[in-house]
Amino acid sequence: MVPEKYGFILLYLIAIWDLGSGENVTVKFSKSSLDIEVRENHTLIITLSDNLTRDADLIFTYSDKYEDVYSNILPIPNISIDSKEGLTSWQINVVGDNPGHVILGLDSNSSEIQDIKKAFVRIDVVHSSPLVIINAVIGWIYFAAWSVSFYPQVYVNWKRKSVVGLNFDFLCYNITGFLAYGFFNVGMYWVKEVSDEYFRHHPRGINPVQLNDVIFTLHAVLITSITIFQCFLYERGTQRVSYVCRILVAAAWLFAGISLVVTLVKKITWLTYLYYFSYIKLGVTLIKYVPQAWMNYKRKSTMGWSIGNVLLDFTGGSLSLLQMFLLSYNSDDWSSIFGDPTKFGLGFFSILFDILFIIQHYCLYGGKNPYEEITDKEVEINASTTESSRYSY
Repeated sequence: MVPEKYGFILLYLIAIWDLGSGENVTVKFSKSSLDIEVRENHTLIITLSDNLTRDADLIFTYSDKYEDVYSNILPIPNISIDSKEGLTSWQINVVGDNPGHVILGLDSNSSEIQDIKKAFVRIDVVHSSPLVIINAVIGWIYFAAWSVSFYPQVYVNWKRKSVVGLNFDFLCYNITGFLAYGFFNVGMYWVKEVSDEYFRHHPRGINPVQLNDVIFTLHAVLITSITIFQCFLYERGTQRVSYVCRILVAAAWLFAGISLVVTLVKKITWLTYLYYFSYIKLGVTLIKYVPQAWMNYKRKSTMGWSIGNVLLDFTGGSLSLLQMFLLSYNSDDWSSIFGDPTKFGLGFFSILFDILFIIQHYCLYGGKNPYEEITDKEVEINASTTESSRYSY
């Protein structure tokens, strides 16, 4: 009787093991992203982490970043899984049909497969693969141009041992904008709580902040801080930060401080709080060039304002817009430009100011000494000095 008892227990354990062997099975694609041309064929592998105990179907889904049903690839036959065969991987062919973006995902009638919504691949169908490489090169060029654009002004200040001609309002707005942008980028990229919250809202999205964005912002804050330090070190004449600038910057940081308190008491999320910093950056970009352009006009000179900074910024901005147009053409996705007028408008707005500075430097005031107004008191002093000099001989 004892052997029979143990035999029954053994059979019971085997049955339990068999029932539980298919639980918590996960599925994944061999790639998380894919770039293919129209009519190009590419192979992907789908893999299960374990065998299923029951027959099931893997059903392909097609959507865009807004989760709408959409497809720029030819339909892929669904996969029927025979649990008796013991297969755990399958090969599928992806063929580009129309330019655009599509997220290829999975669904299933099996309760054994867990978190199936996490299995997806982002597919970009393009007109030309070489154009993808060209766009990447353009991206690195304008990244380098924007990064180097901070140095000409530092060099000009050092060479002249003077910051006369460099508008302090511009610097104040600039450091405010880059600090706000830095808080946004660092929070989105390095703070796990924030990035987790972002992906809860956009489960199949991509973090909008990449490492190069963080490096660029930290570098911008550093070099702008050095430029501000030069204002205390070198000759600055009678220049100072205007009251208008002080009020606007104080209002921006007061808004950030109040929003922080609201965040700490959990009325808004940290993700929302960081978005507020991006709005501060956008506002600063709209106004930061105005004081410098007005100062050049009043002085009738660009002396002290580095044209190298302007030329590099113009190069970076122009290449950035060119890349936007090429990306839109290659993916036949013009909504990335006209559907987001803020991003396009700010880039175009900055280029317009660069053109204005170029005209001021090369056409209107190039090589001219700054114009200084003479007060009535100075006229009287000069007149009396001239009169006394006539009788000194």
